[in-house]
Amino acid sequence: QVQLVESGGGVVQAGGSLRLSCAASGRTFSSYVMGWFRQAPGKEREFAAAISWSGVSTNYADSVKGRFTISRDNAKNTVFLLMNSLKPEDTAVYYCAASVRRQLGRGISEYVYWGQGTQVTVSS
Repeated sequence: QVQLVESGGGVVQAGGSLRLSCAASGRTFSSYVMGWFRQAPGKEREFAAAISWSGVSTNYADSVKGRFTISRDNAKNTVFLLMNSLKPEDTAVYYCAASVRRQLGRGISEYVYWGQGTQVTVSS
């Protein structure tokens, strides 16, 4: 079992930055692929970024590539999402998730553990 708790959300102006954190419980954190997803009002949850257990490999949605950076600190059981050049369309609830698969998947069904989410609001 892994419990995930996100933090770092808030309100920011367009062009600004935020860093989200996701703290995980459990001694096997380093064995999970970790991902960030987001869900805007009235829309389906969508993939944003994923990172391998070692942190060497990453995968990004086209909509965030070049602006968002995912990273992890296995010693602290934490995964991060640094979001730069934020746009109003980035407004959503952001969720971190853990996958037991080796691939850096983009599908919701590939992730078995989820946090409760943190709200990010980007004003224009």
